[in-house]
Amino acid sequence: MNYIFSALFGYLIGSLPTAYLLLKKTHGIDITQNGSGNVGAMNSFNVSKSKRIGLYVFLIDAAKGFLSSIIAYYLVEESFIIAITSLTASVFSHCYSPWIKFKGGRGLATAAGGAFFISLPVLAVWAVNWTAIYLFSKSIYLGNFMATLFTAISAFVLAQMLIMYSFLKPYSIEQFSYAVSILMLIILSKHIIPMRDYIRAPLKTFVLKYFIPQSGTKEIDIFRGDNKNI
Repeated sequence: MNYIFSALFGYLIGSLPTAYLLLKKTHGIDITQNGSGNVGAMNSFNVSKSKRIGLYVFLIDAAKGFLSSIIAYYLVEESFIIAITSLTASVFSHCYSPWIKFKGGRGLATAAGGAFFISLPVLAVWAVNWTAIYLFSKSIYLGNFMATLFTAISAFVLAQMLIMYSFLKPYSIEQFSYAVSILMLIILSKHIIPMRDYIRAPLKTFVLKYFIPQSGTKEIDIFRGDNKNI
């Protein structure tokens, strides 16, 4: 029963579409129909052109993860699994909010807020990986995707070290590894489309440059199936 309570509590907190409400209130903009359509801090900044709005969205989204995990821990049951169950539900409903037709953000800020309470080492592993990948690729999306993937792997490979320095201790290594990896998989699910677009963009440029004759006719997008000759 405690699992159900913690999950429901996290789900309700996480489902609050911060960026959607804030952009509607301050700019009269439906963020799901503007920019990338992502209901998160980066798109809020891109759409509103306001660093303040972007920061507010990030902090509130992070607070959702922090509050869902810490309140569930102290009010429902003082255990790792209860805290991370609430956080996972919070991240899931943030990514797929029922209030805006199951659209949402990508879950990074909300997960970071909960990790700040549950396991700082997990947050540190993600941040180090993201920094290294971003410096190499200069792509935020690639950094987000690969850092999240590496963190899921690290939850198994580096489990003992991560647990050692975590604030909350799981009942077993397996519990920690699977719980963290499930959380990362939810985040990864929201990065599939950005990664697809990231991979397709240079491929499309390459094909158009080397395989499509430049005859002065209308450009053909082979990726939409309009070219009958390929």
